[in-house]
Amino acid sequence: MCGIVGYVGPKSTLEVLIGGLRRLEYRGYDSAGVSVISPSGHLETRKKAGKLGNLVAEIEEHPLPVANIGIGHTRWATHGAPTDGNAHPHLGGKRQKLSLIHNGIIENFAELKAELVAAGTSFSSETDSEVAAHLIAREFEKSGDLVTAFSAVVVRLHGAFTILVIDEDQPDVIVAARRNAPLVIGLGDGENFLGSDVAAFVEHTKRAISVGQDEIVILRANSVEVRSFDGKPVQLEEFTVDWDASAASKGGWSSFMAKEIADQPQAVADTLMGRLNSDGSVHLSETDGLSHEDIKNLERIIIVACGTAAYAGDIAKYAIEKWSRIPVQVELSHEFRYRDPIITKNTLVVAISQSGETMDTLMATRYAKEHGAKVLAVCNTQGATLARESDAVIYTHAGPEVAVASTKALTAQITAGYLLGLWLASIRAVVPAAELKRLGKDLLKMPGRVSQVIAGLKQAERLGTEMADAKSVLFLGRNVGFPVAMEGALKLKELAYIHAEGFAAGELKHGPIALIEEGQPVVVIVPSPRDEESLHPKVISNIQEIRARGAKVIAIAEEGDDQVASYAENVIYVPQCEPLLAPILTVIPLQTFALALSTAKGLDVDQPRNLAKSVTVE
Repeated sequence: MCGIVGYVGPKSTLEVLIGGLRRLEYRGYDSAGVSVISPSGHLETRKKAGKLGNLVAEIEEHPLPVANIGIGHTRWATHGAPTDGNAHPHLGGKRQKLSLIHNGIIENFAELKAELVAAGTSFSSETDSEVAAHLIAREFEKSGDLVTAFSAVVVRLHGAFTILVIDEDQPDVIVAARRNAPLVIGLGDGENFLGSDVAAFVEHTKRAISVGQDEIVILRANSVEVRSFDGKPVQLEEFTVDWDASAASKGGWSSFMAKEIADQPQAVADTLMGRLNSDGSVHLSETDGLSHEDIKNLERIIIVACGTAAYAGDIAKYAIEKWSRIPVQVELSHEFRYRDPIITKNTLVVAISQSGETMDTLMATRYAKEHGAKVLAVCNTQGATLARESDAVIYTHAGPEVAVASTKALTAQITAGYLLGLWLASIRAVVPAAELKRLGKDLLKMPGRVSQVIAGLKQAERLGTEMADAKSVLFLGRNVGFPVAMEGALKLKELAYIHAEGFAAGELKHGPIALIEEGQPVVVIVPSPRDEESLHPKVISNIQEIRARGAKVIAIAEEGDDQVASYAENVIYVPQCEPLLAPILTVIPLQTFALALSTAKGLDVDQPRNLAKSVTVE
């Protein structure tokens, strides 16, 4: 969850750290802090509760020395309230010369803290992280070597952690470790970087190395060494970041979310690029870890994901089952492994995560692999743990997504789900090849259709602004419109902090209709009337039922649906497409509606309270 950056080299360390923290603030914004070591060998620390601007103001009032090595942290609070004292970095030992930053949760911190307290150690915070700082400082006093001390402590820690440490008695080195939390190395010329993800250093270098599970990094300006927790050297595998720092900037937009909504035509196009031929046939080169024999023998698919990604999985379920006739179930990652699920060698687990570091999803996939299943990842981040630990991967090329509420990453995930469905169907040969190519050709048209939706969002913006005082909004949908409705409700909860629920429209009369009262806003995702098996008449009936009870209806419908306008006060139209592909289009007005409503309430749409972009703890 927290954002971490480290730097050693000739540049202004403070500028590198603050710049990296700005690009990582989406990972946590409860507090921020930095530690640097001056050329004279003196460690200095500044930290402040609240957003990064508070830390910048603190440094302006109490400047830090010029330095060539330092570490920085932006926090999402777990242990201890978001206060100055609980902010990172934490100093360790009586010497107060060692500084530590930490992302994750140290599960056995209580027993380790009891050990330190019994030995006379005093604590200045309520965090689990300070425990590690004092343990490493104590070991350093024994050995006189930071790497030795660090290595002795990290093997004692349980849970999830990325830890970075500097010490003024060894002022040329950052020592770091990773277990169940992300860490990436940035390689420069006479300088090197560390970060929770590549956004921390992409302004300075595009050369990167992902740090593996239970590995220690020893970083100097002119050298990088990685070894396992048991001391064995690790072979480094470099990759190139395929986007630049400008992609992670607002570029004149009012918010990152507004920019990322507008980025969606490109995100969908880039996810299709090189995978969907002009004749509609699919080619997924990243799936070489799954043979055609594996696919033909599949008995079922389990999609694991959390939050918005789970709704992308729900949409993929409809397409995969219809086109390939493989049974699909969608599971919340954090529930999956705790119910003793039935997994065989003929089970494919599809894991969806924008960051590829979502801890719940990682643990679910590890559990699945231990029980013999193959795993395919859908991921937006190069070198992410999920991608590296899976048998195959479909990268969604959405580029960096900074706003906490997901927009373009979602539409790219939905697009990847359709590609996966078509690929599986082509191997299983249940649906005629000509039909699959027809579907593929329609999918190729989606970037242009998304552009049309983006160009026509004024009505969604107006409705969101007009409903700024709403206390509750309900969302209804059927078939693929149902997960779109749930996603619309989630966006409103995340951004506007009001009650919102998504329901299957057919479930309305089984209970939720009791919520309808005069003036209640209800957003309805209306299916296409062109589909032979269309649920359009049933959803129109649902609209009539709630209108009769005083609801104010906003319908999301396809162009040419003249009937819906007779029953809904407001209709937002999207272009016609293959009905199963409609979620790529219908979800976008809901994103804009939530953005506009939140903005009208004066809230921070990019950094909603209590949330972080990447959930790297269970």
